[in-house]
Amino acid sequence: MPKTRILAIDPGSRITGFGIIDVINGKSVYVNSGCIRLPDEVLSVRLKHIFQSVSALLEEYKPEEFAIEEVFLAKNANSALKLGQARGAAIVAASIQELVVYEYAARRVKQSVVGNGNADKTQVQMMVQLLLNLTSKPQADAADALAIALCHANTRTSGGLEYGVGKRAGRASKRWTELDVRKTL
Repeated sequence: MPKTRILAIDPGSRITGFGIIDVINGKSVYVNSGCIRLPDEVLSVRLKHIFQSVSALLEEYKPEEFAIEEVFLAKNANSALKLGQARGAAIVAASIQELVVYEYAARRVKQSVVGNGNADKTQVQMMVQLLLNLTSKPQADAADALAIALCHANTRTSGGLEYGVGKRAGRASKRWTELDVRKTL
């Protein structure tokens, strides 16, 4: 099985986390992670910074797959809108590179990595450290991005079936759900 590189983004309007892993023979291997710290400027300048930073990561690491966290409904509508715009800037960068964008709900990411959809940031950091055999806990936003990458790696293939592709999906979206994968095994 060839190596697949995944770039995952945990979008934010102040800090955007990124995580890069390679999947080699079904095993996830850490490549890099970090935080894109956005300038204390108007939103348009921060969005430009996200776009440019994600574009630079795409150019440097050349991932084959791109995963990002879905927008969740926050208590503050203004915050949700800003988060959606931050996601959009990252998605456009990936789309320009012709990458398919895979989106995951935060709850699904936590369930996949920690085993609990209500896990807190500390639990996510600890599991990411353990699963990727890191010497220290990554910063919270970087850990969230790595968790998204791990979730995608765990979801994208199972039993040799590509996630999101194939006749057997039988769904309008052509995306495999966990139940679909279990039925084929």
